[in-house]
Amino acid sequence: MAVALALLALVLAAVACVLALLTWRRVRPDGDLGVPPDLVGLRREVAALKAEAGGALRHLAVVRYDAFDEMGGGLSWSLALLDDGGDGVVLTSIRGRNEARTYAKSIAGWRSEQDLSPEEVEAVDHARAAG
Repeated sequence: MAVALALLALVLAAVACVLALLTWRRVRPDGDLGVPPDLVGLRREVAALKAEAGGALRHLAVVRYDAFDEMGGGLSWSLALLDDGGDGVVLTSIRGRNEARTYAKSIAGWRSEQDLSPEEVEAVDHARAAG
């Protein structure tokens, strides 16, 4: 009797495995054991978002300094705002005793056609290293 029950259990287990395999192949007709299609689509979407975000201003750095000896507190600053390709702008505000001047210089490929001050170069270098 015990042998008959064991054989019956073995047959039922084999039938359950066959049914599970057939159901799985119906859900996955290609029979691919790799990444499910929904994850493939997700990976494509993430790659597209990464490519799109390459133009975002993600490399940022601020350098504060005293432009003049008579001023204190590091009220002058240079701010680099750059994308992954090193394109963007450096903004500089130089604070004097009676006035403040602001400058904007374009950056392409981590370089500028205009002369950069040492503080502006430092801001670009920090922004590049931060990314």
